[in-house]
Amino acid sequence: MNQTLPKIQVARASKALALDDANAWQAFAAITPLALADGSGPARQQTRVRVCFDDRALYVRFDCDDRDIWGTYTQRDEPIYDEEAVEVFIAPGAAAPIQYFEFQVSPNGILFDATIYNPASTRADLKMDASWQCPGLRWMARRDDAHNVWWGAFAIPWSSITADSRTPSVCRANFYRIERPRDAETEYSCWSPTLTDPADFHKPARFGWLEFGA
Repeated sequence: MNQTLPKIQVARASKALALDDANAWQAFAAITPLALADGSGPARQQTRVRVCFDDRALYVRFDCDDRDIWGTYTQRDEPIYDEEAVEVFIAPGAAAPIQYFEFQVSPNGILFDATIYNPASTRADLKMDASWQCPGLRWMARRDDAHNVWWGAFAIPWSSITADSRTPSVCRANFYRIERPRDAETEYSCWSPTLTDPADFHKPARFGWLEFGA
């Protein structure tokens, strides 16, 4: 079981990225494979995550293999984490955060965004504010049931998650997927495994590092 936290140097985009421009996203290396939350191995249904940035935003895209794509929620901030979703947890700075931001999207394009206060990394002390709506956030998702794939993407404005609206030198973050086939067990997968069983994504000490250069 690998307990080393991952670190990546995030590539700069030459221009604002269209979330649905698949060719533009191909310029950025994919983070893959995602591992099961307990660290026991790779997820069976895989996800490729791509990240990049510019002076205005962090861009994240998930491309998901999925033999059973589904979702029933239709309204922003409904509990899509009870069905299928991809997720970004992020906070500026190098330290394991107590406060961070959560972004999720379902295969049907339903968004969940919230601020999190998590002082002890326990569910008992965790406070979530799902009434927060990230200013300027862009998101999108599309599904292709015929080919058993779907994708979801975010453009997260620095002005909404940093104090000075500037690109930070480093962020702590993790990328997650909840894959919930209706005829099999749920897969909880991560960029940085949280080493929890049952799965718990709210372990900020396990967030990896995103580094941003000039």
